[in-house]
Amino acid sequence: MSKNLTQQLTHKLGEAIVKGDYPIGTRMPSEAVLCEQFEVSRSATREAVKMLSAKGLISSRPKQGITVNPETLWNLYDSDVLVWILKSKPSLQLLKEFTEVRFAIEPMAAKLAAENATPQQIKDIEQALYRISEAEEGLEDQLDAHLNFLNMILVASGNRFFIQLTQFVDAALRVSIRYTNQVKGISNTDVTFHVKVFNAIKDGDANTAQALIYEVLSDAVVLIESRL
Repeated sequence: MSKNLTQQLTHKLGEAIVKGDYPIGTRMPSEAVLCEQFEVSRSATREAVKMLSAKGLISSRPKQGITVNPETLWNLYDSDVLVWILKSKPSLQLLKEFTEVRFAIEPMAAKLAAENATPQQIKDIEQALYRISEAEEGLEDQLDAHLNFLNMILVASGNRFFIQLTQFVDAALRVSIRYTNQVKGISNTDVTFHVKVFNAIKDGDANTAQALIYEVLSDAVVLIESRL
């Protein structure tokens, strides 16, 4: 129960910090005040503060209290921090930076998948493609289907670092795709594009697989920059 309360408080405070309810550089209420405000135990509050400190959102020091850190210190690779950003209204500059990170990962992952994918991984990507076609018929969640397709490519790349970044890329995509699709007035899926990517990977055409992903990300960056 205490662990559950700690997690709940961590998420509540984390979301509030990301939203700006506790402005950067300011002091948050003390642990004693937070205990009363959220009606949780002192131990649960203390653990929540430790977790937020580990995520880089706050600094907590004896006699100095709890201070909200600048965004440059936030651990953006932490899945909780990314989810909190997703729930808030991320800036266009942050969306651009997310997309730039995708540039560094996804085209190369597609290239490596074309070079390294095993027969089973090709089947997994094909199944993910089927989910996208199902989503167009309203039988699957569009965004989840898109993310599953990309995750299968990351896994098929054979690069252990890319595989470790699946959670980060997942959250980054949930932020950026929702924005770009909303502006363009399009759905989250384009099965024709994904078929081309799948065929390039299946045929071992690494350059085409890389170029396809690079092109679609270029369009996303242009769109975001036009709004900055």
